[in-house]
Amino acid sequence: MSDTACGVPFRTRIKFCGLTRPGDVRLACELGVDAVGVIFATRSRRRVDPAMAPAMRAALAPMVDLVALFMDNDAAEVRAAIAQVRPTLLQFHGSEDDAFCRRFGLPYFKGVGLGGAAVGGATLRARWPHAAGFVLDGHAPGQPGGSGQRLDAASVPADLDRPWLLAGGLDPDNVADAIRAVRPWGVDVAGGIELAPGIKDGARMRRFVEAVRAADLDGDSPARIG
Repeated sequence: MSDTACGVPFRTRIKFCGLTRPGDVRLACELGVDAVGVIFATRSRRRVDPAMAPAMRAALAPMVDLVALFMDNDAAEVRAAIAQVRPTLLQFHGSEDDAFCRRFGLPYFKGVGLGGAAVGGATLRARWPHAAGFVLDGHAPGQPGGSGQRLDAASVPADLDRPWLLAGGLDPDNVADAIRAVRPWGVDVAGGIELAPGIKDGARMRRFVEAVRAADLDGDSPARIG
């Protein structure tokens, strides 16, 4: 049930992704984000050193989700990362099918690039029926995320009755307009709050959260899943 259905203003969930430093994790938690993402995908510029993973977990505040992100990692790598960082949620951005994503015993979100593609919600649910939700990104299908490509609002499936995060090219200056345009369940940002890949900027992090909350104050939000 959505918050608006209960008469409570909807709060867009916020995920900061691609964190590589414990200090950035602590600040994200202080700012009130809902989740922080730690990337283990080999091709990512924001891949965290596995030796740093326990320190990232230790910096996490209570009741903030830690998301471990993968892209076509093999099962052994996924299990090793889970043991190191003890995530509450997994996120897959590669060619992983539903059977692979669910084999690790943790809820998962499936990242989907919709750049130049029209995919319906029924198709996504059929391919990943056990997904807890989806991350809709602006990059082309099959390409890695984190490229900063904006997602066209027209590409968002109207029939996706499952929690979903809007990703791709978001920053403190455009996230409020993006929320007003498509009213996502949550937003996912990496490059838009950085000084360099994996190195977050405290001022941009704060401005991003403030912009999301400003958009949430609009009173015309339709009901959203969550």
